[in-house]
Amino acid sequence: MLWTLALLPALIGAGVIFAGAGRSRVVLGLLGGGTMAATLALAVAAVSGGWTGVLPWNEALRLTAALTPLSAAVALLVPVIALPILVYASAHEHRPGLSQLIGLLLVFVGGMELLVIADDLLTLLIGWELVGACSWALIGHDWRVRDNPRSGLYAFVVTRFGDLGLFAAAMALYAGTGGFGYDRLADLEGPLLHVAAFGVLLSAAAKSGQVPFAPWLFRAMAGPTSVSALLHAATMVAAGAYLLARLQPELSAAAGWSGTVIGIGLATALTGGVVACLQPHAKKLLAASTSAHYGLMFVAVGAGYPAVAVLHLIAHAAFKALLFLAAGSAGEQAETFALHRLGMGRVLPVMAVLSAVGALALAGVPPLGAAFTKEAVVTAAGHLSPWLAGGVMVAGGLSAAYAARFHLLAYGRSREAPEAPPQPWTERAAAGALALLTLGLSVLWLPGLRPDTPHAPLWEVVVSVLLIGLGLLVGTVLARRYPKAGTTGAPAEAAEWLGLPALLRHGIARPFERLSAFAGTVDDRVIDALPRLVARLGRWLAGFIGRGDRRVVDAGVRATARFGEWLAGVGDRIGEAVSDGLPEGTARLVAFSGADARRLQTGMSHHYYALLAGGAVLVIVTIIALS
Repeated sequence: MLWTLALLPALIGAGVIFAGAGRSRVVLGLLGGGTMAATLALAVAAVSGGWTGVLPWNEALRLTAALTPLSAAVALLVPVIALPILVYASAHEHRPGLSQLIGLLLVFVGGMELLVIADDLLTLLIGWELVGACSWALIGHDWRVRDNPRSGLYAFVVTRFGDLGLFAAAMALYAGTGGFGYDRLADLEGPLLHVAAFGVLLSAAAKSGQVPFAPWLFRAMAGPTSVSALLHAATMVAAGAYLLARLQPELSAAAGWSGTVIGIGLATALTGGVVACLQPHAKKLLAASTSAHYGLMFVAVGAGYPAVAVLHLIAHAAFKALLFLAAGSAGEQAETFALHRLGMGRVLPVMAVLSAVGALALAGVPPLGAAFTKEAVVTAAGHLSPWLAGGVMVAGGLSAAYAARFHLLAYGRSREAPEAPPQPWTERAAAGALALLTLGLSVLWLPGLRPDTPHAPLWEVVVSVLLIGLGLLVGTVLARRYPKAGTTGAPAEAAEWLGLPALLRHGIARPFERLSAFAGTVDDRVIDALPRLVARLGRWLAGFIGRGDRRVVDAGVRATARFGEWLAGVGDRIGEAVSDGLPEGTARLVAFSGADARRLQTGMSHHYYALLAGGAVLVIVTIIALS
């Protein structure tokens, strides 16, 4: 039964892709929203009923699905976030190709649900690859814009490179245990354990946009707003952090694994914060903040608190989806995502209020639930080292800065904001639902509903709140005094992941291009030399045989033909004489004999008696001679 959680949205999505053309926005919205509501109902039933799933692959392998407390929380989260996003997409996105977009989003959700419920690496890989393929199609959805398919391919290739780690982990697990089940990871040891642990980490870091893979999230902004919202909030980018949290108990046994996870996460949280503070593009600012906050989740996992990571994942999904919808509405009205050209507060007052809720959650301002989960990450890091907690608090301060900068520029009350047609109520309703969810998570602060998280020392809370306040101040200054920050000069280069794309291009891409060119030259001039020599020898031999065939075989055939023609001529002449002469000579001989015989027929009896007597004498003489 648990398989239906993934199959329902995937199959309906496939049906919409192939049969949804020409359907109205209302019908597509009802299909998308209704499917997500049904998926949510299935998720609730699966969690309450303890559903599992087993699908035999062959005699030795099988696909398995199960729900743990962490995976159950994420399985419920995905349709909750996807429902308002799909409703928003049906009202907001451009009409051409809308049915394909809605269908792909549904398949996307199905792939994510399969990934979440997977209880073995083989099932996980199927969902993992399905999510990756859908992201490529969704990012390049508007293929009429030339750069969009390239951006989709860029994101696909980067994440596919990371996927190699998951394949390596699966092979190591099978080699060591003869199976793919998550529970078998505990049986690994030595090099195979390290291959599995760091292979999973590589894949998770690539999927969640961690350093050095973070730039692919900027290229993913070529997709529609609804794609960006779902991609960052509750599907593909969330998959990496979820996977680490799901497998942390088994993988943490590998030496150096936890420290590496923390290092990657903290580096991404800090660099992503700086990039977001300088990024002039609204959606890219949010993308950088996504990398930063998933970095905080990595820190929580590395510190040994996977539940804290998932808790922050839930809070992040709500406010990040809300902020992307807000950015999409502002960008659609202004026909640009350049922050200094937005200022949609007067034009979209309702969306401005909703955006403020998301921005406050992004900043980690109490008593919002996102503030609670962020402080839980600080406390988890502090249990390992106060310096690590300090790094997380600095990342939190940067988060407050770029949250303030985003909201003040995107929804400030700019006098230059153009008049625009009224916004569809469904867009406001979708964003409003996410805002209510963001506000609703504030119950995490209540004593009776407070989850079991590490206790925070007073000094951590005080310093963290002070840094949040300082971040809000810095973000306000950047928005008011430097609205065009990041558009030119060194800040512009820093806004593009501190030059990381150029570093990757010059340090990895171009060297590999040169290596590929060199390998191609070696292949052409050395490795292919023998085949080319054989080919040339073959061509020469074929020519030689051809000439011999023409000069010897063909000459013999022609001579035989000429002899046959001569013989035929001779035979024609001689044969005619023989074939005609024999019957003609025979006829003449018979005629002569008949004429001579007629002469003997005189009619006189004495002639006949004389012939008879002569014949008798001849017979007697012959007999006497023979005797």
